[in-house]
Amino acid sequence: MYKIVQWFIKITGYIPSLFYFKKKIYYENRKKQGRRIKGGAIVISNHTSIYDFALYMFTFPLNNLRPLTGEALYQKNKVFSWFLNALGAIKVERADYDFSFMSKAKKYIEKGQKILIFPEGRLPKEGEGFLEFKPSFVYMALETKVPIIPVYTNGSYKKKERARVIVGEPLYLYELYDNSKSEKENIDLLSNHARNYIIRLGMKLDEKREEEK
Repeated sequence: MYKIVQWFIKITGYIPSLFYFKKKIYYENRKKQGRRIKGGAIVISNHTSIYDFALYMFTFPLNNLRPLTGEALYQKNKVFSWFLNALGAIKVERADYDFSFMSKAKKYIEKGQKILIFPEGRLPKEGEGFLEFKPSFVYMALETKVPIIPVYTNGSYKKKERARVIVGEPLYLYELYDNSKSEKENIDLLSNHARNYIIRLGMKLDEKREEEK
């Protein structure tokens, strides 16, 4: 059902999205990663707004992304909760030691589906800057051996500004796993590697914007 709902939104919302987002998409290496993601994958991004997921639906129009979504959004009302389920969202419980969402995500990935994760875990408050990453995406990538697709957005959804996105090259974290280190050390290193990669994408996006002035 989620594929039908997402395609309906993409088809009916394509023209409105052009006026609202006025998005511009850049690629670090379009030959390695364009707008179509092949096979199972995990898309990770910085988190700037509740509109980020909608932006990425139109950034990757040929793919249907299943977003990991915090339980707080499901508590707004029953209609919104139904809508999230219809979109194929995976609910993340905040309770300690509840990792059931990871099992669900891995099953979808193994079926060739795409998962969208905002590793910061929440929207940064004003002045907080880039938050530390929660490592669930690393565990998923190591167990499923699918690529991580790093993405950065400037989060600009104002009428006079363009929403800009840069798509990075796929990261294969399992290839970077160091058997001489402990699992915790590897998880921390790989999480920071992905985080720093996205930060660098943000710098490249700023450079491209300056070049266009």
